[in-house]
Amino acid sequence: MARAVTPQRKLVNTGVAWAVGLLIFFPILWTILTSFKTEAQAINDPPLFLFFDWTLENYTIVQERSNYMRFLWNSVIIAGGSTILGILIAVPAAWSMAFVPSRRTKDILLWMLSTKMLPAVGVLYPIYLLFIQLGLLDSRAGLVVVLMLINLPIIVWMLYTYFREIPGEILEAARMDGAELRQEILYILTPMAIPGIASTLLLNFILAWNEAFWTLNLTAVDAAPLTAFIASYSSPEGLFFAKLSAASTMAIAPILILGWFSQKQLVRGLTFGAVK
Repeated sequence: MARAVTPQRKLVNTGVAWAVGLLIFFPILWTILTSFKTEAQAINDPPLFLFFDWTLENYTIVQERSNYMRFLWNSVIIAGGSTILGILIAVPAAWSMAFVPSRRTKDILLWMLSTKMLPAVGVLYPIYLLFIQLGLLDSRAGLVVVLMLINLPIIVWMLYTYFREIPGEILEAARMDGAELRQEILYILTPMAIPGIASTLLLNFILAWNEAFWTLNLTAVDAAPLTAFIASYSSPEGLFFAKLSAASTMAIAPILILGWFSQKQLVRGLTFGAVK
């Protein structure tokens, strides 16, 4: 029999959770606060936390210097396109591994996951040359494909885990009623796995949105997303911390808002199948 959680233990757990949450959120909070300082205040020693002359000058300069909406639109297209394309490929793959497994299924899953351990710089040169030959350098289509491929192992693994929690007898009953493979996936499997699919979409959209290595190396102007927008505020003369913080805040604001409004769906999806 499980022991009841005492009020004292619950209070300690809550305190620890809040402490960890604040520790994780503090760098974001500091970035936001720095974006409202002058450059002199941003490098002040000791650091200024709340008591400083708040200003919107950095945001004004950033908007005048850069076309923020173009960077934002590129990020939306690249992150959204790579996520949707990855889901379209991963759903059939995860279905086959979950419901029609072979002796090599686990080996394939481990091999897919092992590709995430490969240093990205190790394959940058061949991919860069390939992009030049195919005319995909500094293109949104090229980044969509690259980000889809690097996140595909995570998408397949997550969907495979969710699909494994769905009773196979339901799909067998659908087949006995004459359901074809396409109908089985679209009308039976997908609706039942909506929480898992939604959380997979959200997580991989965030991963693609935050990807910096490939976006900085495979883009220049036309397809540059918000990661390149942030990097543009690093110069040979040094870092402009206040303006860099303003650019960073503008870059993370959309994804923070998305995460805030979809947190219930994300948690629901991540715990999908945890309790039978």
